[in-house]
Amino acid sequence: MGSYDHVISEVVKVVEAFGAGIMVVGGLGAFLVFAFRVLRTETASGSYQELRRNLSRCILLGLEVLIIADIVRTIIVDSTIESVTVLGIIVVIRILLSFSLEVEIDGVWPWRRDQLEPGGNASAPRDQSSSG
Repeated sequence: MGSYDHVISEVVKVVEAFGAGIMVVGGLGAFLVFAFRVLRTETASGSYQELRRNLSRCILLGLEVLIIADIVRTIIVDSTIESVTVLGIIVVIRILLSFSLEVEIDGVWPWRRDQLEPGGNASAPRDQSSSG
């Protein structure tokens, strides 16, 4: 079964490269969009916040893909107590990063997300804002 482990290891490397590529290419794309927005007078004012949201989205997606690679590597290739513990720590750290990035993107805590207006701005709770 040595060839099976080798194939899975290579697949994990591809998935890791894909996750890193998402962050690098997405980050470069976010900076290009930022540069174009800054050069246009009508879009320059919100450019920085848009850059932060776009970068956060790229990092978040890349982290999700990297978690997949870590899980596959730990379950299939290197399933020892030590590797499972390391995986658990990595997943917790990446979940915390993902959580903070989602707050950065949405501008609101996840449990308050249902209070967002369609435009993305926080509003009063729905049951208090309805009139009858």
